[in-house]
Amino acid sequence: MTATLGAMLVFLLSMQTPVPAPAGAFRTLDRGLDSNLDMARQAVVRTEGEWEALWRVHGGDRTRPAIDFSKEMVVGLFLGSRPTAGFAIEIVGLRDDGGALVVQYRETRPPAGAIVAQILTMPYHIIAVSRRPPAVDVRFEKVN
Repeated sequence: MTATLGAMLVFLLSMQTPVPAPAGAFRTLDRGLDSNLDMARQAVVRTEGEWEALWRVHGGDRTRPAIDFSKEMVVGLFLGSRPTAGFAIEIVGLRDDGGALVVQYRETRPPAGAIVAQILTMPYHIIAVSRRPPAVDVRFEKVN
């Protein structure tokens, strides 16, 4: 009976202790081909004011996703203006590397000779990740 009570106590205490999300955990806030940012940009946003400013430039009048900056921060990649359809960007993973957060992403281009729509696109991917202290460096790494 004592062992069972001890196991229950350990279980209940573990429920009280917050467990940080793994380095690779993130949620997509917005992704597409129609950003208003026409210049390539890598963004790390740690405050509501920074988020409001970035969203105003990127999303214009669209509703800005809500973020709890006490728990999360925002990371975004913007390819800038591209001359045709067929371009995309996707954040595919996160990893810790010597105290830095590495954001891994994949860029897609239309194959040579492909028939694509002749429209301007501005691909982007914006995610929310667990908040890191301001001293933690965020780096971006292109993967194949």
